[in-house]
Amino acid sequence: MMTAMTSLLLVLSVIVTGLYAGFMLAFLIGVMPGLAELPDQQFTAAMRKFNEKVPGPAFLVLFLAVVALPATALLTGLGEHDEVAGPALVGALVCVVAGHLVTIAGNIPLNNALAKSAGGDDTAARKAFEPRWNTFHQVRTAFVLVACALLAIAL
Repeated sequence: MMTAMTSLLLVLSVIVTGLYAGFMLAFLIGVMPGLAELPDQQFTAAMRKFNEKVPGPAFLVLFLAVVALPATALLTGLGEHDEVAGPALVGALVCVVAGHLVTIAGNIPLNNALAKSAGGDDTAARKAFEPRWNTFHQVRTAFVLVACALLAIAL
C-alpha cells in the first residue's frame, strides 16, 4: 500500500508527463505536418522561432518534472510498490530519460545548426534539418507516450 505522499507524487507524475506527451504529440501530428507544407524560407524561419520560444520557463518545468517527479515517487515509495507498480515506474523513468537523451543528443544540435544557418541557403538548411529532426521527434514522442502509460499503470 502506497503512502499518500507516494500516491500524490505518482498523480503529479502522470499529469506532467501527460502534459509533456501532449505537447510532443501536438508537434508530431499538427505543427510539423503544417510546417511541412511551407516553402523552405518560411519553414526555416518558423522553426527558428519555435526553437527560440519553446525552451522557456513553462517548457523547462515540464522537461525537468517528467524526470524529477517519477524519480521522487520511486525513491519515497521504496518498498511500497507492488510487482506491477515498481517495474512500471522504473520503466517510465527509463523512457523519459531516454527521450531526454534523444532531445539532447539529436534535436538540440539540429536546432542549433538551423539557428546558425540563418541568412544562408534555406533549402539546404531545411534538407539537413527536417527529416532528421522529425525522426528524433518521433522517437522521443514515443518514449514519453509509453512513459505516461507506464505511470498510469504504476498509479
